[in-house]
Amino acid sequence: MFARHFIDSWDFAHKGKELRGEIPVAEMPRLADMLISTDGQVSYVLRGYQDKDGNPMLELSLDGLCQLRCQRCLQRMDYPVRLVSRLMLADTQPENELSEDEYDSVPADPHQDVSALVEEEILLSLPFAPKHEPGACQAATEGLLQSDGNPFTVLRSLKNK
Repeated sequence: MFARHFIDSWDFAHKGKELRGEIPVAEMPRLADMLISTDGQVSYVLRGYQDKDGNPMLELSLDGLCQLRCQRCLQRMDYPVRLVSRLMLADTQPENELSEDEYDSVPADPHQDVSALVEEEILLSLPFAPKHEPGACQAATEGLLQSDGNPFTVLRSLKNK
């Protein structure tokens, strides 16, 4: 088991702190439900700063690999996780002042779980229906289609087993 890190996000951003670490994929239960394997780990760098308007921000950089199930061939698909998220602390501005092209926001939390933040950002970055590049795999339909064109032939053969 790894040591979980907690930060006071408001203080972390105002003081310009930085935190680096690695989290095993197996220690992220919501992410593990979406993967074919929980092998590996994700490296992160969390940096606090203030934007040009003085708003406290968090910048989260992630680097790792997730093993998803291809929806075309149902086999393992390596999906690189390399992203940088800039997050504004939520209580810094009233919501009506933020435009749609502004940063994503997270609530300022005196006990922010860094692992949960990392897991959430990975989940948001995953494709809805992951697939290998076209031509890299074959659809998992071999043996399901019969030459006579009747889709119930397959069911009939399964019934007799």
